[in-house]
Amino acid sequence: MTILAMRETRPERQLRGVVPSTYVRLLYEYLARQGVDADALLGETAPEAADRGLVRYPVERWRTLLRRAADHLGDPLLGLHLGQTATPAHFGVMGYVLLACPQLGAALTRMQQYQRLLYDVNPMRSSIQGSDLLLEWGVDNGRPGALVDECAIAALLQFARNATGCRNIAAEVCFVNPAPADAGPYRDWFGCPVLFDREATTVRIPLALLALPLRQPDAILMRVLEQQADALLAELPPTDDFEQAVRRCVARLIRSGEPELERVANELHVSPRTLHRRLEAGGTNFRMLREDIRQRLAEHYLADPRLQLADIAQLLGYSEQSTFTRSFRRWTGLAPNSYRQQVLYLEQEE
Repeated sequence: MTILAMRETRPERQLRGVVPSTYVRLLYEYLARQGVDADALLGETAPEAADRGLVRYPVERWRTLLRRAADHLGDPLLGLHLGQTATPAHFGVMGYVLLACPQLGAALTRMQQYQRLLYDVNPMRSSIQGSDLLLEWGVDNGRPGALVDECAIAALLQFARNATGCRNIAAEVCFVNPAPADAGPYRDWFGCPVLFDREATTVRIPLALLALPLRQPDAILMRVLEQQADALLAELPPTDDFEQAVRRCVARLIRSGEPELERVANELHVSPRTLHRRLEAGGTNFRMLREDIRQRLAEHYLADPRLQLADIAQLLGYSEQSTFTRSFRRWTGLAPNSYRQQVLYLEQEE
């Protein structure tokens, strides 16, 4: 029996829970970098990137895929290695929302709030213990095993590293699973004591680190959002190339606040007067165009149940949720929540 099998065959209660398709795509990307045909090895194709993480995989299925990959690679530490490759983009649109938080503590609070949408296996609990924040995952829904747990914890701390630029986040990490033959790689990567065979999986973070400011969203994640915006713009009736260039520019700039005509003109290397004149010749104006883009993006984001209204307001460049709500009422005659309920109801009916 291999070391991996010994760590993965502990008796357990019925395992429940799901993981998002973004985690599964992480495995396919990792195998591709190892020169492995993931589709052939795992016996199924990679999840579509367009699903934005809304497709859920039963955790037992996720564990099976990880075991199959670990056995093929001869890597009992695959969970640890895989989690280290996670980027904010693997959290989908929620990655942007988390990165938009001002400090690490706020991002962890939001992560706990959204945990069922991000990683719905054993629930995360938090408490203050002395000078540390303790994040804890019990075995309420069973024991997923070393590969699943180690991937999740490594991905969490890799997110914190990416977001803050600080390498040593955890003061201690504990796992419920049996100890590996060599715990050195764990201590080396986590940068702290790592314990095994504990009653719960825990991560201890010094309270002082919760004030760490978060960096700007990464380039990959920004491209994901821009691709979503471009896809929406592509659904519009054909327009001339200049108007389409203005629309793309506005959609790209809108997340950082109110994109003014002067800034868009500067991005497109034309004068504000020329931009105004050319749009007018096409039967529109800058303000109408900007509002149309905001409305279309708002409707798109409201169809995503992972996003709260405050998050959507932020993605659309509004400084206040109330301002977004008033604008949406003006566009559609509905409150954002009412529109969302209608959309989700229609999707269920289909």
